[in-house]
Amino acid sequence: MSDRIVAAESVDPAVLLALNTANQTETSELDPDSLQDLLAVSWRALAIGEGAALLIAMDQDSAYASPNFQWFKARHDRFAYVDRIIVGEAARGRGLARRLYEHLFDLARNEAHDRVGCEVNLNPPNPGSDAFHAKLGFKEVGQAVLYGGAKTVRYMEKPLSGG
Repeated sequence: MSDRIVAAESVDPAVLLALNTANQTETSELDPDSLQDLLAVSWRALAIGEGAALLIAMDQDSAYASPNFQWFKARHDRFAYVDRIIVGEAARGRGLARRLYEHLFDLARNEAHDRVGCEVNLNPPNPGSDAFHAKLGFKEVGQAVLYGGAKTVRYMEKPLSGG
């Protein structure tokens, strides 16, 4: 299996959809049309292998209605926002998520974004994601209760100035 980072659009959409479906508790459910729509509005969509890992990110210019994205958009002029990062179960432990994030940080710096934001579930909890993002230097900057209390998220940011 290749560990090369490629544009997600070059990967079979059915493979990406299966990867998302296997992890939709941590991300959110997508059908083929909503996956295509998400890729179309993304600033960057990156993948490794045939379904090993996927990262979809927006920036301030993306036409994206997600309440989590809109939270960042209301507060920052320039930013990149990670909508989802997923590593398939068979590919975990190989550093793929870290590689995708580091690649995204470089892309964001090159386009003068000053931070990368994301959200991590508090309810339902996602302690693995909490620990991973903390190791990358993300800090909590806010919280929100969504969908009538069905989900609570923690908003996280990593400043990009100074490396």
